[in-house]
Amino acid sequence: MSDPLATLPLSAIRVFEAAARLKSFTRAAQELGMTQAAVSWQVKALERRLDQPLFRRLPREVALTPAGERLARAAVEAMSALRSALADISESGEGVLAITTLQTFAAQWLAGRLGAFQLAHPQIAVRLTSEARMVDLTRGDADVGIRVSRHGVWPGLEAICLFPAAQTALVSAQAMAGLDPAGPPSALLSVAMIGAEDEWGEWFAAAGVTGVAPATSAALRLVADTQTLEMAAVLTAGGAALGSPVMFAGDIATGRLAQPFDAYIDADKHYWLIYPQERRRSHKITAFRDWLLEQVAADPAARRLTQRLGGEPNTNVP
Repeated sequence: MSDPLATLPLSAIRVFEAAARLKSFTRAAQELGMTQAAVSWQVKALERRLDQPLFRRLPREVALTPAGERLARAAVEAMSALRSALADISESGEGVLAITTLQTFAAQWLAGRLGAFQLAHPQIAVRLTSEARMVDLTRGDADVGIRVSRHGVWPGLEAICLFPAAQTALVSAQAMAGLDPAGPPSALLSVAMIGAEDEWGEWFAAAGVTGVAPATSAALRLVADTQTLEMAAVLTAGGAALGSPVMFAGDIATGRLAQPFDAYIDADKHYWLIYPQERRRSHKITAFRDWLLEQVAADPAARRLTQRLGGEPNTNVP
């Protein structure tokens, strides 16, 4: 019996897989670097070979027919396996691990630890980028990412929970000196606060202080787009800002910052390590994953916050 694959050009399967996955000939063309007309021609040629339609053409997108759905499941899986195999083969002894994460996590927690990873894995170079936007790991924009989420669900990605991303009020040593350690959380209303008013409102509500307007109770002198920048202002000029007690554990330990009250916002959010499911066996990804989980387990601040907010990190490794 002849092999049916022998009559199908791989280029047509590749085009079909992209169109099926993206549900658009136009988006498939953009991804593949082709014209929309070329994608349409390849799909029509494949339909003629199979003697049946694979897509229903709609005004702004395409939808798979039952036959198209059957072929798409196999095509997407096969192309994913092929991309994974090519990526693994191309990894050399001097491979580069590309990590994308948030600026505060990169600056306050990860960067200082990466030297230990490179000592343990000298054959793997590291490229670390910090940005707020979510890059597309399934397209190879980076190998792994560390992001914040409540549920840790991203299509096509494996996600491993690290520790809570909760934030609390952290104050400078100067501000702490003027606070009564046994006083109520409302005492912070007398301290100059840095950060967004709505987030401070959430924190006061979590601390049991209702009906307050931080902007009128104490001057909000600065709003920045990262915890790192806001906490730098607190350390320089005094006052209070909302930040992670894990990210700023070193400053808390030395007394430069203090956490006067046990109240948190975003208590249901966590930091997650994410990477493409199809690359879960990549050597450089598994090496980083195992190392990172060891670092999390060894961090007393991460353990304390996890225990305080309930539950244990989901460190089940596939």
